Amino acid sequence: MKPPSSIQTSEFDSSDEEPIEDEQTPIQISWLSLSRVNCSQFLGLCALPGCKFKDVRRNVQKDTEELKSCGIQDIFVFCTRGELSKYRVPNLLDLYQQCGIITHHHPIADGGTPDIASCCEIMEELTICLKNYRKTLIQAFKGVPQ
Repeated sequence: MKPPSSIQTSEFDSSDEEPIEDEQTPIQISWLSLSRVNCSQFLGLCALPGCKFKDVRRNVQKDTEELKSCGIQDIFVFCTRGELSKYRVPNLLDLYQQCGIITHHHPIADGGTPDIASCCEIMEELTICLKNYRKTLIQAFKGVPQ
């Protein structure tokens, strides 16, 4: 039976049973040199691990293993819990904790901006990570444009 033309299709399939062959978008980390701000460290930037949204299909377990194999110790997550659900990784913060990755969760709605107090808190935490030579990553839904 064909659905009525007035029904809108969702931006993602709600099925939890995803075929392996659909999970073809590998996670990539871009490393930003901080030498311009007199810091010898690098800061990792990547897209949201495990994301399943529109044409993006990643596997959260594989992505998390990749982050661990790169030695990531701290991750700054700016997605809200609602966005994590929307992108099909509602338990990502718990998974990081289980893997021993310290998570700095500062939810900022997509397109929004943090207030000055939140910015200062984020910068303070980030500075501590970098001064302590911790391999640190910032993630966003789409990551860094190539």
